[in-house]
Amino acid sequence: MNKFDVVVVGGGHAGIEAAVVTAKMGLKTALVTLEKNKIGLMSCNPAIGGLAKGQLAREIDALGGVMGRIADIAGIHFKLLNTSKGPAVQSPRAQTDRLYYSKVAQMFVERTKNLQIIEDMVVAINVNKHAIESVVLKSGAVLKTKAAILTSGTFLNGVIYIGLSRLRAGRAGELPVEGLTENLVALGFEAGRLKTGTPPRVHRDSINYDVLEVQRPDEIPVPFSFATEKITQPQINCYITYTNQKTHEILATGFNRSPLFTGMISGAGPRYCPSIEDKIYRFSEKPRHQIFLELEGYHAKEVYVNGFSTSLPADVQERAIRTIPGLESVKILRLGYAVEYDFFPPHQLKHTLETKAISNLYFAGQINGTSGYEEAAAQGIMAGINAALKIKEKEPFILSRSEAYIGVLIDDLINKIHTEPYRMFTSSAEFRLLLRHDNADLRLMEYGRSFGLIEDRVYEKFLRKKKHIEEIQHLVSTTVVPLEDFNKIYHNRSTPLQRSTKTVVLLKRPEVKLKEILPLLTDQNFLTDAINEVEYNIKYEGYLQRQKRLIEKLKELEDQRLPEDLDYQKISALSAESREKLSKIKPENLGQAARISGVKPADISVLLIYLTKQKYI
Repeated sequence: MNKFDVVVVGGGHAGIEAAVVTAKMGLKTALVTLEKNKIGLMSCNPAIGGLAKGQLAREIDALGGVMGRIADIAGIHFKLLNTSKGPAVQSPRAQTDRLYYSKVAQMFVERTKNLQIIEDMVVAINVNKHAIESVVLKSGAVLKTKAAILTSGTFLNGVIYIGLSRLRAGRAGELPVEGLTENLVALGFEAGRLKTGTPPRVHRDSINYDVLEVQRPDEIPVPFSFATEKITQPQINCYITYTNQKTHEILATGFNRSPLFTGMISGAGPRYCPSIEDKIYRFSEKPRHQIFLELEGYHAKEVYVNGFSTSLPADVQERAIRTIPGLESVKILRLGYAVEYDFFPPHQLKHTLETKAISNLYFAGQINGTSGYEEAAAQGIMAGINAALKIKEKEPFILSRSEAYIGVLIDDLINKIHTEPYRMFTSSAEFRLLLRHDNADLRLMEYGRSFGLIEDRVYEKFLRKKKHIEEIQHLVSTTVVPLEDFNKIYHNRSTPLQRSTKTVVLLKRPEVKLKEILPLLTDQNFLTDAINEVEYNIKYEGYLQRQKRLIEKLKELEDQRLPEDLDYQKISALSAESREKLSKIKPENLGQAARISGVKPADISVLLIYLTKQKYI
């Protein structure tokens, strides 16, 4: 009964994806979580997606994950971001019904065959000959396993701070996990401390909506999942307001009781999602900061005050928040707080997210120093797939930086020294022109299908999209647009045609839209996604070709493997910084070595010369 192929520790976003994927790949899986009814609980912002995070969510879905499907069912405010900019930086985002999201996540987990939920706490792991053997539960039970995936979130020695008050907790109202960090450190792992935070929640009926800016959802919501035909549930508004000088003055009165400024918190917080007190301290010249008021559900009383994350004392939080327009008479239901927790610097991992020190032990999510649901879920699905593949004695699954945001995420985690929580941005992806949210299926779904994670209905829809793309490409490359018809449609928007012109040439014009041209060429109806894919490739052809040439050059480095036992300290021509970082990270190939922060191109040249002389290559 206590023997499993895989044990997943933690029921957050990383744990859900890891557990579901290993079970769907035919492995007997245990998901160990403190409370079954907290699986999928959104600890912070009740939203999925956003800039770059939306791309991650769609990639998870294309591989066969469940985050996108859950968000599509529980979403109450869908919005495609950056629509005024190019398709490469547009990202889907959805505000969700927080409690319903958790219930839907639990439904997905409970309905997955081969998956057993165990309510308990993992306090240690047992290792035999540098390989995972079992996990030890607080109840005293021991679960034998071929692989374990740790997705412990903010629970490892978690401590919550509100002002000078300090409480042992993984999140509000839940006990921390104690003993597991110490167990892993004893096994040779390096641990550190990080911090994150959350804002107050206020009662929806105590807000004066008349003075707020209304943020309306999209009229036609863009789903996250390629399996979702359309979003049918009603959508609600969110609201915007701003802090002011009075708010900042009151917040500043609490600095002498702030755990951030008194040194009580040693862990670094997320740079791009700072607390409100950190914002007014670092950006004192700014007269105001934007606040998003996001309802946590159709009928939920709580409203999430996005942008007001804080760990200041209760009296300061209460006085400051009531200076914000619309919140003058607000009732606070839950105070904001900071949580500090243990993490394990991810240079201790392989690209599969397996630890270098212990075979078949995987880390995923905030334990690796990341911030965000989507980053966690992306790691969860990759760890799950790779654990399953290794148990089945198959080749590992590693995505390159040119294939997916997931590839960028994992590569950045392993290759860079992290002193603060890592968050994904579109600017992090040097090949973002190729890595759009709408083509995640074209990039990744064949992988998901090969792992048995994509059902027939979804795969057939995917094949139909590919067929439409091929048909549209053939059509635009072999036809000319009738002169009179074009001039009639575009008489005020584009330079008139003097003669009939090839369709593919006309589509190079920014103002010319393929959806308007197609009816002139055929009566056939095509999928909108297929039309957009063809148009994008035509309009951005020059840029895309340059990126593809760059990818080919980098592949030459990617494919040159480095010996595992290479002693970088003996290569005296390398800079001291490079010797230190290469020894610590132990890159698998030259491409990985070239991306390590502080390793310069000259060091890569030195390394190439050394490898050649030593007849490694």
